[in-house]
Amino acid sequence: MSAHAEVLVDLDAIKHNVATLQEKAGVPLLAVVKADAYGHGLVAVGRVAIEAGAHWLGVALLEEAVLLRTAGIKAPIIAWLVPPGSAFLTAVKSDIDIGVPSIQVYHDVALAAGHAGKKARIHIEVDTGMTRGGFLEEWGAFLEILKEPHGHVEIIGLFSHFARADEPGEKQNAAQLKRFLEMADDLNQIGIEPSVLHLSNSAATLMDASAHFDLVRTGIAMYGLSPDLQHLGNSKHLDLRPAMTLRAKLQLVKEVLANTPVGYGATAFTPDDTKLGVVAMGYADGIPRIAQGAGIYVDGKRAPIIGRVSMDQFVVDLGSDSLAKAGDWVVVFGPGYDGEYTADDWASASHSINYEIVTRINPRVSRIYVNSDGNGVV
Repeated sequence: MSAHAEVLVDLDAIKHNVATLQEKAGVPLLAVVKADAYGHGLVAVGRVAIEAGAHWLGVALLEEAVLLRTAGIKAPIIAWLVPPGSAFLTAVKSDIDIGVPSIQVYHDVALAAGHAGKKARIHIEVDTGMTRGGFLEEWGAFLEILKEPHGHVEIIGLFSHFARADEPGEKQNAAQLKRFLEMADDLNQIGIEPSVLHLSNSAATLMDASAHFDLVRTGIAMYGLSPDLQHLGNSKHLDLRPAMTLRAKLQLVKEVLANTPVGYGATAFTPDDTKLGVVAMGYADGIPRIAQGAGIYVDGKRAPIIGRVSMDQFVVDLGSDSLAKAGDWVVVFGPGYDGEYTADDWASASHSINYEIVTRINPRVSRIYVNSDGNGVV
């Protein structure tokens, strides 16, 4: 267990969020646990999501899917960021569904399935307007290939990804939905009808029932964070509970005079005589170096960052009357229920998004799993 900082992950909050999203969806739910479950812990979150009612797990990398299988998780798992040369043989043997974005990957997967002596379960990824992953210019040629069924490949799903689902009135959403339906029809015309069509991310799950199809993929919302504060509202508005609290130790507390320079480059000066606290976290732990306007919560109040964030530490202005002392735990961000800074606050202070704030917390910061009452979970 790290002595300098730790992440507390509220598993009851994740269960609540899964239930809320499942009710909104009305169809099976895929819990996205890529990037170490958005920083919350891959295996622990994968398990609790399935316990809470998620039907599938989704990851970017095959390595993540293999870790879930190694941990004994039996639920359907799909990995969708699979470049040529990935460990497709392992994936097939481990019953991991594979997202196929190109003809080359299709052939690689089919070859691996042949070596494995069993069918590969694939989901065809199509580019409907994100202009990122999935079939686009190769689509016509791929349809010709699919007219001759491959004995080692079973087409389970068809999927794509919205670019602007967090902007519900945006015309591109309707255009992507239309294109997705057209590409599904292209498959139907050659006798292929995937049993699982999936297009919705968290935002579309919350806001667009017409895009739910057979399965929704929920990422950021499952962790209790809003996909977009401006267009969708905050966590409370969406009935979501932020699951991550980040806390750290005060390494040092010191009294300083007004107009004292603080940190690299002397970019900040104390406005008054005050107490400064040195927090034992920095950009090596995932604290954004550019953050200004966020800080920590201690003694029932907020204490803002002063000066630049360093590699392993940052400084906060505790105020002259602070009772905080070295060794105290302070909250860097949490759900916000007690007035502490939130991941949304840190995102705003860093000109970023809440997704980045939670996923960037380094593995050298321990993950501790708790229930909503704060009691630990084994």
